[in-house]
Amino acid sequence: MTAPRVVVFAYADVGHACLSLLLDRGAQVAAVYTHADDPHEARWFPSVAALAAARGIPVTVEADLSAPHELERLRGHAPDLLLSFYYRRLLPEDVLALPSLGAFNMHGSLLPAYRGRAPVNWAVLRGETRTGATLHVMVPRADAGDIVDQESVPIGPNDPARVVQARVRDAAVRVLDRQLANLLAGTAPRRAQDPAAASTFGRRRPDDGAFSWAQPAREIHDLVRAVSHPYPGARTMVDTELLYVWETRVGEPAAPGTAPGTARLAGREMQVACGDGTWLRVLRAQLAGAPEGDGADVARHLPLPSLPITDTP
Repeated sequence: MTAPRVVVFAYADVGHACLSLLLDRGAQVAAVYTHADDPHEARWFPSVAALAAARGIPVTVEADLSAPHELERLRGHAPDLLLSFYYRRLLPEDVLALPSLGAFNMHGSLLPAYRGRAPVNWAVLRGETRTGATLHVMVPRADAGDIVDQESVPIGPNDPARVVQARVRDAAVRVLDRQLANLLAGTAPRRAQDPAAASTFGRRRPDDGAFSWAQPAREIHDLVRAVSHPYPGARTMVDTELLYVWETRVGEPAAPGTAPGTARLAGREMQVACGDGTWLRVLRAQLAGAPEGDGADVARHLPLPSLPITDTP
């Protein structure tokens, strides 16, 4: 019996990890579709295109699948099964209708929560304690198809998004491994999502990392975790200086009447009073154009008196 032909749409760390599993398991990957790297984004993950090319698999980059000639090219790969792993574009209905065994996507949340873009970053930003990976049927609406399988992972109170993303990547591989035989046999389980429990979030941009010390400390801390390396970072203005904050902890209550933006030094930390009357402990930070350093080193280069620095034991 001829093995099903699989066409893979993939990008980023989840795309590379899931494609690697398919190849390790001997799946007949007929073609891979992926994206060109964005020069404005840090590429912190291995290349899907390079992996496919190294295994002699045809690679198509930035295909416009709404174009008739691209649809014909895809049809020429004779896919029995379509799998999408962190591919950034919705696939047209004509594409979803091609494979006899169906089309399935791996999403980085516990659907129906956090449909849409950057699900891990949004989950960290909103202070969630768990997220995960979900394998689901692809339909024309993003992340809305029946769930095949999912696996949850924890989010600790100080975990940055990159740590959570690694857990989600590993969970995605485990989910795919559990269901691969079912996918290839056309027997994958399905259960409908509850639309009433769905939440949808959009793409995040560098400007979304801006914050004010008038915000609550926990809110700023969660933003820092969500957009720290390798993402563009959380930032605020101190007079005319742009300050990036890369690592924080929520500290103790400040004295009553302490104005938001008041800062003090504590060992290697800078601690800044926030709008809820709590100190935010800044462990790592960076002035624009300067090297990253610990909070205390950066604090000593900040303009005064807008951020009044006071030493504390």
